[in-house]
Amino acid sequence: MLQYQEMTEPLSAPEARELIRTILRSGTVSFSGHAEREMESDTLLKVDVENVLRGGAVGEGEFENGSWRYRVFTQKITVVVA
Repeated sequence: MLQYQEMTEPLSAPEARELIRTILRSGTVSFSGHAEREMESDTLLKVDVENVLRGGAVGEGEFENGSWRYRVFTQKITVVVA
């Protein structure tokens, strides 16, 4: 199991995938206002997003607006985590 405090960004895609899934199991997932507006406009529920995070493919990190972001995607839905 990865320990977040020992990790430095950017994470590799496998590291990001493991961290995301660890957080889903034992941490707290929160949604920004922007995320909630986008989910509403796309008719997505939090459970839909959590399912993508649990089972989707994770891309390499991208540095944008001062933070590292990781795209998690399925064929129909893409979720961005920071």
